[in-house]
Amino acid sequence: MTERKRSRRSRRRGRPVDGILVLNKPKGWSSNEAVQEIKRLYGAQKVGHTGSLDPLATGVLPLCLGEATKFSQFLLNSDKRYWTRIKLGVATETGDSDGAEISRADASHITREDVEGALENQRGEIQQIPSMYSALKHKGQPLYKLARQGIEVEREPRCVTLYSNELVAFEGDEIELELHCSKGTYIRTIAEDIGKELGVGAHVTALHRRSAGPFEEEDALTVEFLQAEREKGSLDKFLLPASSAVRQWPEVVLNDSTAFYLRQGQPVIVPHAPTSGWVRLCEEGHGEDLEFLGVGEVLDDGRVAPRRLIVG
Repeated sequence: MTERKRSRRSRRRGRPVDGILVLNKPKGWSSNEAVQEIKRLYGAQKVGHTGSLDPLATGVLPLCLGEATKFSQFLLNSDKRYWTRIKLGVATETGDSDGAEISRADASHITREDVEGALENQRGEIQQIPSMYSALKHKGQPLYKLARQGIEVEREPRCVTLYSNELVAFEGDEIELELHCSKGTYIRTIAEDIGKELGVGAHVTALHRRSAGPFEEEDALTVEFLQAEREKGSLDKFLLPASSAVRQWPEVVLNDSTAFYLRQGQPVIVPHAPTSGWVRLCEEGHGEDLEFLGVGEVLDDGRVAPRRLIVG
């Protein structure tokens, strides 16, 4: 080990703690602020989020601690569910109520049928142009930082999927939607596109994430709850195992021999394994206990190859 690596390791603060915390992100906090608060509360060496939620938004934000950060990409790539409130007749710079107003129009003539018609183009596979106020990067710079400097760059349309997008409330110039969507879907862009189609402009005034991958809002804990519980003792009991990030995946159980070779990075043959796709890898333990090893992928020849493993 080089002196530089030793020095870097010696400066690493906090304790090694592993697991997933499902946070109910409060309004007004950035995802990074949530990460820093949980890192402080747990005294953890390493904490990472699984995809940004705008400061305006609340709801399910899974945070990965320690070894669980190896599986954050699978939560980042997972489907999401949202509730949102959208105001018709006002467009803003950012597509939400945090931005300055850029146009205003009378929306009193808009009917429920008009909105339902606009929603037809916001279902199924659609092309979205990401907002300049998104966290996507251009040449290493987040787009929102460029936007705040008055810089706009060309963005390529991205294909996203709206599995469902239902109008659940319509009152005056406000509508409420319940959405189930693929990764990378921007709700503010949906609001802007609805406003453009109706010819009056629109922006998001409230956004709540109901689920992210396998995690539901019933799993989510508030910052206030965690702060209060910290005064009583350890918060570790509220951490979910790293395996919960992929708990909906098919499980492949290995014996001692196949687990040994898989840990060496070698694909292995496992009887009765799925014939394709990603799988959750577990090793037989004592009694009925199974040890989570990580995740793997079934190759074309039927062998199971390791992709991300827990160090142990």
